[in-house]
Amino acid sequence: MTSNFTMHTAQWGDADRALTVDGAQRAAEVAVRDGKVTAPAGAPGKGPVPPGTTVLVGRDAGADALTALAVGDPVTLEYRPRAASGEVPRTAIGANELLVVDGEPVDHEGGGNNTAAPRTAVGFSRDGSTMRILTVDGRQADSGGVTLTELALMMRRAGAHNAINLDGGGSSTLVAREPGSDTVQVENSPSDGTERTVPNGLALTAPDGSGELKGYRVETAMDPGAAPTADPVRGGHPERVFPGLTRRLTAAGHDETYGPAEGAPRWYAGNPLVGRVGTDGVFTARRSGDTDVTARRGNARGTLRLTVLDDLDRIRPSTRRVGLADAETTGRFGILGFDAHGTSAPVEPADVELDYDRSLFTIAPDTEGGFTVRARGAEPAAGRVTATVAGRSTVVAVTVGLAARGIAPFDDAGRWTFTAARATGSVAATADGHTGTGLDLAYDFTRSTATRAAYALPPAPIPVDGQPQSFGLWIKGDGNGAWPTLHLKDSAGSDQLLRGPYVTWTGWRHVEFAVPAGVAYPLRVHRFYLAETAATRSYTGRIVIDDLTAKVPPAVELPGEPVHRDPLVGSAARTQGRDWRFAVVSDAQFVARSPDSPVVAQARRTLREIRAARPDFVVINGDLVDEGSPEDLAFARTVLEDELGGELPWFYVPGNHEVMGGRIDNFVAEFGPAQRTFDHEGTRFITIDTSSLGLRGGGFAQIKELRAQLDAAAADPRVGSVMVVQHVPPRDPTPQKGSQLGDRKEAALLESWLSAFRRSTGKGAAFVGSHVGTFHAERVDGVPYLVNGNSGKTPSTPVDEGGFTGWSLVGVDRVSRAEQAVARHAPWTGGPDWVTVQTRAHVDGLTLDAPASLPVEAEAPVTATVRQGQGTGAREVPARFPMSTDWSGSPNVYVGDPGRAGPWHVAAYDPSTGRLTGLRPGLAVLVVTVNGTRAESRVTVAASSGHGHGRERGYGYGYGREHEHRRASAA
Repeated sequence: MTSNFTMHTAQWGDADRALTVDGAQRAAEVAVRDGKVTAPAGAPGKGPVPPGTTVLVGRDAGADALTALAVGDPVTLEYRPRAASGEVPRTAIGANELLVVDGEPVDHEGGGNNTAAPRTAVGFSRDGSTMRILTVDGRQADSGGVTLTELALMMRRAGAHNAINLDGGGSSTLVAREPGSDTVQVENSPSDGTERTVPNGLALTAPDGSGELKGYRVETAMDPGAAPTADPVRGGHPERVFPGLTRRLTAAGHDETYGPAEGAPRWYAGNPLVGRVGTDGVFTARRSGDTDVTARRGNARGTLRLTVLDDLDRIRPSTRRVGLADAETTGRFGILGFDAHGTSAPVEPADVELDYDRSLFTIAPDTEGGFTVRARGAEPAAGRVTATVAGRSTVVAVTVGLAARGIAPFDDAGRWTFTAARATGSVAATADGHTGTGLDLAYDFTRSTATRAAYALPPAPIPVDGQPQSFGLWIKGDGNGAWPTLHLKDSAGSDQLLRGPYVTWTGWRHVEFAVPAGVAYPLRVHRFYLAETAATRSYTGRIVIDDLTAKVPPAVELPGEPVHRDPLVGSAARTQGRDWRFAVVSDAQFVARSPDSPVVAQARRTLREIRAARPDFVVINGDLVDEGSPEDLAFARTVLEDELGGELPWFYVPGNHEVMGGRIDNFVAEFGPAQRTFDHEGTRFITIDTSSLGLRGGGFAQIKELRAQLDAAAADPRVGSVMVVQHVPPRDPTPQKGSQLGDRKEAALLESWLSAFRRSTGKGAAFVGSHVGTFHAERVDGVPYLVNGNSGKTPSTPVDEGGFTGWSLVGVDRVSRAEQAVARHAPWTGGPDWVTVQTRAHVDGLTLDAPASLPVEAEAPVTATVRQGQGTGAREVPARFPMSTDWSGSPNVYVGDPGRAGPWHVAAYDPSTGRLTGLRPGLAVLVVTVNGTRAESRVTVAASSGHGHGRERGYGYGYGREHEHRRASAA
């Protein structure tokens, strides 16, 4: 009968005790205090158990025994562990689902607990001699977790012959004692944000050691998990350092059981040409390369490998704004450095010089490799902090205090209007607001399986003063799970979409919408909307919104971040000079029901331009269509065949709109596999299906294929480079970060695989993405990444930040074995140099603005502007990065640094500065070409008036009279 009871004390909490007898035919409980029954038997309940009281819960025969007890009856409690069979185990822990049974992973598909979540599992090898413990983070921005089926596969791959799932979710916590320490620390990232109190756990302990020094654990003093980083996930790279900068190291002595042991080490650098380490453990980098740093005392030693990168090119803060809610709170920032190849490393606080108003703040180095900021006085306060490292500077804004400002009380709700995308609904004023009148938003999301949205628009855009850090809105939810978005416009006219949590609740809830860093203030409220993106979800509903507010700190202006012009984007001449070329087009977003729409016309124009450029082939990198019905996809084929003919090969990579309102099966039926691999002229192309906005959505098979193809390419002497092409990029360069791989660990995985491939093989690696609605180029750890802009749909960014339409022509070189060897032996140089992209903007007009005359030793700005479209709706786009622009001129015009001009040059134009310099008297012709369209301007360089400022090489920056400008244009 003893197995038919459970015993509950105050430590049980308020959980439902009936769960312990689930499935019993009869159940009862009694309360016992001081050895006697205090109340007659009743049904198992819930709620806290009073201290000093024990509640006995019985099932079946046990329930019968409890029911027979009367108030005051004596009760004696005894308990001990026992096994169902055999001996009592030395260690036991609660668990549930089996993951691996006799070497076979268990398939949990269709089970109720098979959603992606944080997980913990334990397993044993076939002979029982090895135990494997695995903890997977989840429910976080950089980790969605895994399903039970995925966990089972992971445990089997880890070598478990039998494995079981332990308590997961917020309970998944892994703590460990690091060598040389006598305390444990949390090693994973619990989904609750901190450790949760749980009833059981599995602890592995080691016996006390001798305390005699046997070795050192050598680490950077800066914790990699908290260091400033440019990676998609938390965790920086303090194992990297820039020439001339430092890295602090620590050495924890340990004994034979890795317990703490005393003994100060001596430090040695394996390659003193790369860097040296002082007696205090501070490594000073000298030149690029790798070196082992060793801590040693007698026979005890420990080693850490450090990499010295290429020279420091630029720095940026981990955050551009530090907002302190009040004078009592603290904030922090760190400084991150980059070399010219996009490889990053955190900068030690000791290498950073800070300039700020010390009457407003105190800023001190912290233990995580950054700086802690505290206010000195009362709020509000605001100021700028200039950080300088080896002559490179960046600026951080610090504010103290947040003022809540009312933005929209919805007293005018009756004047708001309704629009929708693939949905119907309405808006109306309602007295059922949170504090008076609110806005009632009704919607019907049953009319399509494509993405649906219901929009509520104010009578006019609502201006928001200051620089708000977040917005708050009261939402009376309906529990349907629609996705709320506060749609803003910034000062550049760009859309800023502030996403809230899915409306899974009913009743009123206050929702915060965080403003992303880097937006261009001031902001305007454009609209509010609900959306549903899942094709399988269909429902109608109604919510009420009220009291839109903003949290606004004191205003402080930040200088614009300098644009890093990545050399991936090059001129037509540079691209044509490569061995061969392919074209990339994406994001037209047309539909079959409007075959003569402007978007279709623009797509056809783009394809004709591509055909005229004669690339080897074309990659259609997603979202050529707006919806993924069979009719839309068939129309896409018609457009492609009409404009490209049968001569130019093309490969279609699906985007999210290829499955909008449909399935990937429709795409496969029309265009073939959603993922494919092919080789061309020594480059291996691996296309990935991200139509679900992630990698796993296209199936684990394509992730395995990517890994297998990278390994095969590394070993294949016929392959000199790899190019990964997918619609959704790992990074969105805009402040919103809303058009990138949603699972940040997927993004980190992709980037790490490509950088490791380049570094270990010396072969080229590159990435081509789209989806963001802008043209952009950058390097990550030496790997060039292209984001191809829209070919038809309106761009999503300002015109001077890649917001133009067009396509890309990619020039590719074969990478020789000699080039591979050089890059492999010196990976910090960023080699090989094998790819250039000409971003070819649509040109409906080209204007060159240059001075008609210019004195010798004077300079003046020169600008070129591309017109896209006609009439009042035309875009005027500066012809500069990331738009490919070719500058040339008459033989007496030098294009480049004026200091390098020859004695025959009359003038020099430097595209990097946009300045034209007069060198000696004469007539010069300056020419600009964009996507085959040419404009020129004649400039007369006159004798100097003598008012110029001196300059190296005898050239001056003199400013004479105000110059007349001549505008030359080409249609």
